[in-house]
Amino acid sequence: MQPLAERVRPKNLDQYIGQQHIIGANSALKNAIQKNLLPSLILWGPPGVGKTSLALIIAGELKRPFYMLSAINSGVKDVREVIEKAGDNNLFNQNKPVLFIDEIHRFSKSQQDSLLGAVEKGVVTLIGATTENPSFEVIPALLSRCQIYVLKSLEELELLELLKKAIHEDEYLSTKKIELKEHEALIRVSGGDARKLLNALEITVNSIGANEIVITNELVLNTIQQNLALYDKSGEQHYDIISAFIKSIRGSDPNAALYYLARMLKGGEDPLFIARRLLILSSEDIGNANPNALLLANNCFNAVNVIGMPEARIILGQCVTYLACSTKSNASYMGINEAMTAVDQTGDLPVPLQLRNAPTKLMKNLDYGKDYKYAHSYENNFIEQEFLPDALAGKKFYEPGNNQREAEQRAYLKKLWKEKYGY
Repeated sequence: MQPLAERVRPKNLDQYIGQQHIIGANSALKNAIQKNLLPSLILWGPPGVGKTSLALIIAGELKRPFYMLSAINSGVKDVREVIEKAGDNNLFNQNKPVLFIDEIHRFSKSQQDSLLGAVEKGVVTLIGATTENPSFEVIPALLSRCQIYVLKSLEELELLELLKKAIHEDEYLSTKKIELKEHEALIRVSGGDARKLLNALEITVNSIGANEIVITNELVLNTIQQNLALYDKSGEQHYDIISAFIKSIRGSDPNAALYYLARMLKGGEDPLFIARRLLILSSEDIGNANPNALLLANNCFNAVNVIGMPEARIILGQCVTYLACSTKSNASYMGINEAMTAVDQTGDLPVPLQLRNAPTKLMKNLDYGKDYKYAHSYENNFIEQEFLPDALAGKKFYEPGNNQREAEQRAYLKKLWKEKYGY
């Protein structure tokens, strides 16, 4: 029997749960599907949010031949064979074939180059799926010929809808009397991943071996803990291990961080994937508490790129232990999030006139740039003036953390701004 996630895979857009921001009414992608004007595209999002399902649905809605390759076990030869088949099919079929590449970020440059000609000539419509930022992983020539769609993790209500749908509509589960008394544990272990959610549900149901089942949080946690799969770089624990790795560094435990680093390297994980995560962490979780962290992480990324395995493990080990032992602060991370929330809530507020550029006479006549005070012309290179739009005057986004370096920043800001920002 197929896994539950395959058995309940949606067959059309009406059955598809989530991602309404890209396939909802009047969305660009839905309009393209309805008009049969599908461009090559890349679906970027975390695991288990419906990238493969959406690709299958699109090909089905448009009645197009569908070819699928996984970047994990396909080489240049496989790509060329599929393109040749698709080209032959295209001669006798007015609908351009769809070529779906799962985990396209794992394709090498030569593999991606082998796709480029077919996409340029219109032999196939490419749909790539990736959990990694395509601007890092997809060659520019291919990226420029694709539309990028960002898929989001499923919300709790969407995951709950998926659970209920599986329980009542699956050919096997629907024959049992299943009461979903509690769902929080299933949602928690899934991490927003629909595939993991359905796997957890199936494991839980199968563990009971009865026709009447009451699903509780305790039952789920006990069952899942006894059935955790071994780490596999292409399996679902891939994201559990990287999560544990990041949280160990954030929690200042170099021993646990090294352990999870070793798990990933032994499992064949891409060292650059790890190095990118360290770059993000150095800014998100350490930030101005230790600015050298970002510099070291950036040097680590560049060195790993040049050196490669197995020696790259030494460089990663040094960086990991340094970051784990560093003072932590998420003040910068929280600050940009606060600022972006303010932009969402207030929209495009006008920039104060004194801060506007005035390259033309008309702009000068409109007082653009008038009364702006050049900081370097004043004592200590500072003069108090308003930089935020009027509606946000005095709004504080950056709250320095409780550590030596950011304490110095707080004292400096308080000296400059007195009580304005509450430092």
